[in-house]
Amino acid sequence: MIFVTGGAGFIGANFVLNWLRKNNEPVLNIDKLTYAGNLNNLQSVEGHANYHFARVDICDQNAIEELFKKHQPRAILNFAAESHVDRSIHGPRDFVQTNIVGTFSLLQAALGYWRELSEPEKNNFRFLHVSTDEVYGSLELNDPAFSETTPYAPNSPYSASKAASDHLVRAYHHTYGLPVLTTNCSNNYGPLQFPEKLIPIVIHNALNGKNLPIYGDGSNIRDWLYVVDHCEAIELVLEKGRKGETYNIGGWNEKKNLEVVDTICATLDELCPRPDGKSYQTQKVFVADRPGHDKRYAIDATKIEKELGWRPKENFESGLKKTIAWYLENEAWVKNITSGAYREWLDKNYGARQ
Repeated sequence: MIFVTGGAGFIGANFVLNWLRKNNEPVLNIDKLTYAGNLNNLQSVEGHANYHFARVDICDQNAIEELFKKHQPRAILNFAAESHVDRSIHGPRDFVQTNIVGTFSLLQAALGYWRELSEPEKNNFRFLHVSTDEVYGSLELNDPAFSETTPYAPNSPYSASKAASDHLVRAYHHTYGLPVLTTNCSNNYGPLQFPEKLIPIVIHNALNGKNLPIYGDGSNIRDWLYVVDHCEAIELVLEKGRKGETYNIGGWNEKKNLEVVDTICATLDELCPRPDGKSYQTQKVFVADRPGHDKRYAIDATKIEKELGWRPKENFESGLKKTIAWYLENEAWVKNITSGAYREWLDKNYGARQ
């Protein structure tokens, strides 16, 4: 069995679904079910013989230790995180608690469990920590892309908390010998993403006749990675990655935010034209930029390609078309999660920027 923390969230749920499609090994999804944790993401596998769920906070070390004792996993993959920069600006405490204290609690529980294993189980155990490219800070237009040796320089409470968690994972390997792996990914997109991030919020607002908010002048650049490609890369790192190593996972798709919004509008114009015949482009609005908004992220994913043979299967256009098609086919899912609390959050974050 493997453990997946945060398996009801966007990337975690996609990983669980992809894992169960391809593997016969059971998975235990450990999730606290915060606002972004949605068991509807996993409705299709609720009755699957190899899927199990435990509603547990990763900060509850005692509860995590009990799960280790009961299920005896060969690996734990830590997807659980507070992950939205804007939310970290409004409320950093949750990010410190989940991303730092939570990772510490998992490491402590995993270390105690690992120390009691016999060979070869001890040698085969892995703690895989899923992180972000935002720990590296911001790039100028002509700077080389982030590599695994790029110094950390986080610029938001979110990225600072993830940087701290990465350092803890590294320390537990070098101090205690815990067999860890760390992945740092670029911006994910795809099915099941909570509509607070750029791509799903633009799709959602466009289809509902609302403004499409673009921070600043839309020139900030991100590298975009289709979520299923990311999940397959993580699975490969788990299987073949070298203990103690970090692997950057990127999509080789650098795009300005404005270009992303324009591509979404053009794709929606094709797949779901507005009744009035106008383009979704007419709904674009530019709003005040977020504080400390990093200019550019770019991932150099050469290491994972050379060592493990991974490259993304989707380019941005093909991945985006699949993503938009999924949202068009799953309007009930979107309506179910866009509750009053979510609308209040949108008003809080974007209302004052208009």
